[in-house]
Amino acid sequence: MENPKLSRRIFMMTSGGSAAALATTHLGTAHAAPSSAAGAGATTLNYPRRAVGKARAMPVNEAVTFNYPDASSMCYAIRMGAPVPGGVGPDKDIVAYSAMCTHMGCPVTYDGGTKTFKCGCHFSVFDPENSGQMVCGQATEDLPRILLEYDARTDSVQAVAINGLLYGRQSNVL
Repeated sequence: MENPKLSRRIFMMTSGGSAAALATTHLGTAHAAPSSAAGAGATTLNYPRRAVGKARAMPVNEAVTFNYPDASSMCYAIRMGAPVPGGVGPDKDIVAYSAMCTHMGCPVTYDGGTKTFKCGCHFSVFDPENSGQMVCGQATEDLPRILLEYDARTDSVQAVAINGLLYGRQSNVL
């Protein structure tokens, strides 16, 4: 009986094709069922709903802190005192943003005198009356906006989603 000689080229082609077929078969069955938080085929997870506060109890032109979408993400809600684009509440003047600068994740603070968010680390400035737009500084992106809903029956404001990516995350919902 003659031993057929197996060249390195034939071995690599055969074993590579077998490995690819095995991996394809394995990947098709290895995935767990989709979580109940996201539907089949969804590319994002659902945001939680979190209470922010009562609209009429919020002070005008002062930041109210809350966490969204989780305990490690501080945010500010502000009742601007005049209607703003995307504002909610009885006067359409309540907006909310992440408290982390989009440049390097430093905390921003709200300055009621200028009605802007300011980053003390690298001096970026953001405009809450204009969708958190970056006005000046090192940041190149607007502050992530927390989307709010208002229930007139209960006068409650709830955070329901985020427009933009929180600094340092690949996904807002972990």
